[in-house]
Amino acid sequence: MNEAFAELIARATQLVDRIEAVLPRPLSAPDWEAAIAWRYRRRQGGHGVLEPVRHLSALPLDSLREVDAQKDRIVRNTRQFVEGRGANNVLLTGARGTGKSSLVKACLAAFAPQGLRLIEIDKGDMTDLPDVVDLVADRPEKFVVYCDDLSFEEGEAGYKALKSILDGSVAAATPNLLVYATSNRRHLLPEYMAENLTYTHTPDGEVHPGEVIEEKISLSERFGLWISFYPFTQDEYLAIVGEWLAGMGLGADAIAAARPAALVWALERGSRSGRVAYQFARDYVGRQDG
Repeated sequence: MNEAFAELIARATQLVDRIEAVLPRPLSAPDWEAAIAWRYRRRQGGHGVLEPVRHLSALPLDSLREVDAQKDRIVRNTRQFVEGRGANNVLLTGARGTGKSSLVKACLAAFAPQGLRLIEIDKGDMTDLPDVVDLVADRPEKFVVYCDDLSFEEGEAGYKALKSILDGSVAAATPNLLVYATSNRRHLLPEYMAENLTYTHTPDGEVHPGEVIEEKISLSERFGLWISFYPFTQDEYLAIVGEWLAGMGLGADAIAAARPAALVWALERGSRSGRVAYQFARDYVGRQDG
């Protein structure tokens, strides 16, 4: 009888261990002293972890060229945030490769000594955002939750989770956390021509926007600060190329000599962006070294 009971207990223990292995576990705090930036990752079994970013690819704010107006706005907002004053969630939208992500990383590097920290989260993990908010709520640091290339398709669960965190949940937003997101799409959700049919007009001229359209623009409106980026002109593109080449050790004469090749590179790529300028600079300096 005792042996049978002991065997039953052993099997029950094994069963409980297996169940616990597949059940989601609460998000645990990382070593906050290990880094200034973390990535949120969801592991097998559904539990999430914050992984420290050991090597942060950040540029000094002064090295970001031709985006001075955008830089001033996000720096001012971030400074207000770390100083405990009023600040807004930020949506950076516009042309690809124009420095949206670089500005966020540069702000982190600039304000990290004042307690700014960053948590990067993919849009697919936005449903876990409330757990991240709860985890950092009592920390003394200021946290930016960062989502790069944010956009949603119809029916994605993360859309409503982010919408609630930004503004709309019964619980008040924690004062030490903001959301910074970049996107090529200003309204973050696809829009279709058929949806315009839900607009109605009354005889007196009043316009009633359709509920579908209202729902789609409501997420963007919850970001208090919109910062728009635009394609670079040829002169702006060449100025960025020059900044990259100078940072890689080339002198003024060598930079001037590289201008025709930089224009051909942009023509072949069909884009004059900061990303294209960086890719050209790496290739050009690499060929000179060879």
